[in-house]
Amino acid sequence: MLNDDATTQDTGAGQTKTERESQIAVLLFPALILLGGVSGVLVPQVFSGLSSWINPLLMVIMFCMGLSLTLPDFGLVFKNPLPVLGGVAAQFMVMPAMGWLVAWGLNLDPALAAGLILVGCAPGGTASNVVAYLARGNVALSVSMTSLSTLVAPVFTPLLAFWLAGQYLPVDARSMAGTVFQVVLIPVVLGIVLRMLLNSVVLGILAALPWFSVAAITIVVTIIVAGSSEAIMSAGLLVFLAVALHNGLGLLLGYGIGKLLRVPEESRRTIAIEVGMQNSGLAGGLAKQYFTPEAALPAAVFSVWHNLSGAVISSLWRRKDRGE
Repeated sequence: MLNDDATTQDTGAGQTKTERESQIAVLLFPALILLGGVSGVLVPQVFSGLSSWINPLLMVIMFCMGLSLTLPDFGLVFKNPLPVLGGVAAQFMVMPAMGWLVAWGLNLDPALAAGLILVGCAPGGTASNVVAYLARGNVALSVSMTSLSTLVAPVFTPLLAFWLAGQYLPVDARSMAGTVFQVVLIPVVLGIVLRMLLNSVVLGILAALPWFSVAAITIVVTIIVAGSSEAIMSAGLLVFLAVALHNGLGLLLGYGIGKLLRVPEESRRTIAIEVGMQNSGLAGGLAKQYFTPEAALPAAVFSVWHNLSGAVISSLWRRKDRGE
């Protein structure tokens, strides 16, 4: 019994440490991404030749995500499927549609329009779980939604991109599906399996995983920005406006869908965050591989913006809970 208690205490301590590290990582994330973006603009020659690193780095990010998951994390899909399935459906409906609407409304250049839509077609962002925690949302729902949207991304991301972004640029949906399968699904599944086989070992490094992910995403964004630095100088303000509108509409409509599903307040917040925050690193990598460097620009800007907006909205919700 003492051994069981000790194990429980160790696990709890590990989870607390991981939680603390995750909070620090997500709060520093926008600053690090911004630093990487500025570096990509100021010294593009240093990073522009590293485009071959993007997919391997994305695989590292997805592998870290898989290591952080356990099979019980998927239990909510079966115990209470409505908010999980409804939220994931909303994500793959709202964000692609809003990406198309914003691109049309702002009359974006075809490459920028395709890139913005591709961001909307991506699965949930890896930072959304921590943002949901900071916003006092339903963390279990957040993990379930992120996990499920990631697992179905090899099907829905290329299909939606073909349908919507294909109006602006040609989309090789079959090849894109293969890339998403290789870059997203395989590393996540390998991470989950390794966690099952070597749980005690993984628990020992769990607190460091957010930092591996943050470092990898920062490098990805820096490389993407370096490859489109000239486009940033000429279209940066318009892209910023497009990204802000896209993210804002996702947060707003996600919260509204939560109300329609009649879920509690904490779950409404979570659905809003999951819908509004995207795996923009994946979108940037796909845009650079299948479109043009300019098409990757919305994803690079989104990487910074959605973390800033997530931090702000979390702070507002926490103040509301305190009655301030």
